[in-house]
Amino acid sequence: MTTRSEREKAQKLNEQHQAILSKMLREEDNKYCADCEAKGPRWASWNLGVFICIRCAGIHRNLGVHISRVKSVNLDQWTPEQIQSVQDMGNTKARALYEAHLPDNFRRPQTDQYPFPSVEWAFYS
Repeated sequence: MTTRSEREKAQKLNEQHQAILSKMLREEDNKYCADCEAKGPRWASWNLGVFICIRCAGIHRNLGVHISRVKSVNLDQWTPEQIQSVQDMGNTKARALYEAHLPDNFRRPQTDQYPFPSVEWAFYS
């Protein structure tokens, strides 16, 4: 059983986390999905430190939590460790790290293509 004081403290922490995430989403590279570049991502893979769209969030979830741990930016509760993880990385640093060895001819899938191209292969190749 939690006390009123504990609930208020948790609410204040959640509001602080939401403010941090909102600020990060205003950064230019975080305004777009790290995977497909869709505008306005509202999800994040907190262990990878990237912001992603809802479609790519589903793909990340299908990969399993041993690879990617997905949370909604504004619907889920975040821990300080999870917030720190996305603060430490962000889409720009993540791309530099995770995409460092992509071939020059790599084409990022686009969300406006129909049917949506399969991007799962990129995680397994």
